[in-house]
Amino acid sequence: MVQKREKRKNHQNGLTHERILDEAEILFARKGYHAVSIREITNSAGCNLAAVNYHFGNKQNLYLEVFRSRWIPRASRINKCFRQSLAANNTLSPAAVVQSFADAFISGPMTDDERKRHHQLIYGELAKPTEAFEIVADEMLRPLFKILQNDLRATMTNEIEEEQLTLNAFSILAMVLYFNFARHLITRFTGAEYNADFKSRLVEHIVKFSLYGIGGDDREILK
Repeated sequence: MVQKREKRKNHQNGLTHERILDEAEILFARKGYHAVSIREITNSAGCNLAAVNYHFGNKQNLYLEVFRSRWIPRASRINKCFRQSLAANNTLSPAAVVQSFADAFISGPMTDDERKRHHQLIYGELAKPTEAFEIVADEMLRPLFKILQNDLRATMTNEIEEEQLTLNAFSILAMVLYFNFARHLITRFTGAEYNADFKSRLVEHIVKFSLYGIGGDDREILK
C-alpha cells in the first residue's frame, strides 16, 4: 500500500513538473523571460508557488530548464535530420549541404506549435541574452554552425578565406531561420499556401540563392 501511494505521488509530481514546464515555455516564448511572472505561470499551470519552488527552485531555474528539456532536444532533432539527409545524398556537394540544412529546418521534425515556440524563445535570447543563451550557444548553436561550416569547406572546389567561409555559413543560417520563422509574412506576400509543395520550392530557392552567394557551380543547383 505504501509503495502504491509513493508511486501515485511520484506520478502526480511528474505530471505537475511537466505541466509547469509546458505553460512556462508558452509564456516565456510569447512574452520573454523578464515580462513573465511566477504568478502567471502558476495560474496557467493550475498550481501554487510551492510547486514551482519544489520542482525548480525559482523562476530563473525554470527558464533554464525550459531550454534544457524543451529547446535543446528539439534542436537536436533538427541536427539529426540534417545529418541523416546529408548522409543519404550520393554525392556531397555545396547544393546537397544547403538543401539538407534548409530542409531540416523548413520541413523537419517540429510541429507548427513547436516551431513557433522554438523560434520565439531563441529570438528572445538574441534580443536580450540571459544565462540560457550561453547554454544554447555552447551546446547547440556553435556545434551546429561548425558542422555546416566544415561541410561547406569540404565541398568547395575553390580556395576561400576562413572569414568569408564563416560569413557564407552565417548567411545561409540567417536565410533559413528567417524563411522558417516568417511563414505568415511570406504567405501574405507570395499568396502561396505554406504547404509541402511550397516548402520544397522554398528550399530550392535557398539552395540556388546560396550557391550564387558562396560561389558554387551553377550546375550543382537542384533540378
